[in-house]
Amino acid sequence: MSEAGRGGEGHGRLGGILSGVAVALGCVLFLGGFVWGAVLYQPYTVPTDSMHPTVKSGDRVLAERTDGDTVRRGDVVVFQDKVWGASPMVKRVVGVGGDKVACCDKAGRLTVDGKPVDEPYLRSTGKDGQRAFEPTTIPRGKLFLLGDNRLESLDSRVHLKDADGGAVPRSAVKARVDAVAWPMSGSGMLPEPPGFAALPGGTSDPGPLRPLVIAIVTGAVLILGGAAYGPIARRMSSSARDRAG
Repeated sequence: MSEAGRGGEGHGRLGGILSGVAVALGCVLFLGGFVWGAVLYQPYTVPTDSMHPTVKSGDRVLAERTDGDTVRRGDVVVFQDKVWGASPMVKRVVGVGGDKVACCDKAGRLTVDGKPVDEPYLRSTGKDGQRAFEPTTIPRGKLFLLGDNRLESLDSRVHLKDADGGAVPRSAVKARVDAVAWPMSGSGMLPEPPGFAALPGGTSDPGPLRPLVIAIVTGAVLILGGAAYGPIARRMSSSARDRAG
């Protein structure tokens, strides 16, 4: 056998090993990402347009399973409270226990402890985009929830006369929404709530969804690339032998 032939075989064996490693690593990333994602995340279908335009009625969202004690202002949460109804609902946390929330200031903004909050994600902003309500102090261990579609959302404002002032217990929270998964035209991570960042406690760190998606996509590329390398390498090796012969 010629030197070219032996060299081709050597490259072929090395290529086969690398191809196998790529496929194995790809399987770990791809399957591991899916399994870990299924453990951490749960899909929900949004039932109403109360959170429009952040999420719309019928949107399929991915929500990270979380303890209600970790929720912060600005988070969009899935919760279930018997006072509000039997179905899971999706709203934004605008106040936590001890906060005094009110609407609105002269610019039509929500205030938390007298500090105005800029909310660029709202469907309508300014005085015409909010329904005013009197200052209310949120009980400890509770959350005050509003929809981003403030003119149409049935939220904590509707329950202000309840004993808890419209707030829901943290234990009612089932998950925190990270992204819209469907439809594809509206898919993506939810926008950050910058207006709450300066308040005590700040805002929540991003969930692990983005790294999980990167792992899954990288795994798929490695699997496809590794699987395709074998036939390509064999064809190249065969061509090299033919030329050498």
